[in-house]
Amino acid sequence: MMEKRVHVIALGTVQGVGYRWFVHQVAKSLGLNGFVKNLIDGTVEMEAQGEWAMIEEFLRKIRIGPIGAYVTDVKVRDREIENDSKGFEIRR
Repeated sequence: MMEKRVHVIALGTVQGVGYRWFVHQVAKSLGLNGFVKNLIDGTVEMEAQGEWAMIEEFLRKIRIGPIGAYVTDVKVRDREIENDSKGFEIRR
């Protein structure tokens, strides 16, 4: 099993529309570790770690988002694998 960790910034109408909750549910359903949080500039930041195929599915789904969200861009960068990740959390 090949693991991967990504850092993601989602742009568009992604705050106040249930996007963090949506990302959290998608990540948990795929067995990913990491976090999601709103940034002061109106974007949403997240990191996700897990099996490569699950990360690819995660990225596909978060580009669509929930009803009410309008994702205009998703910026993705690879990160170093972290061994202490446990679960996926919504940060404030």
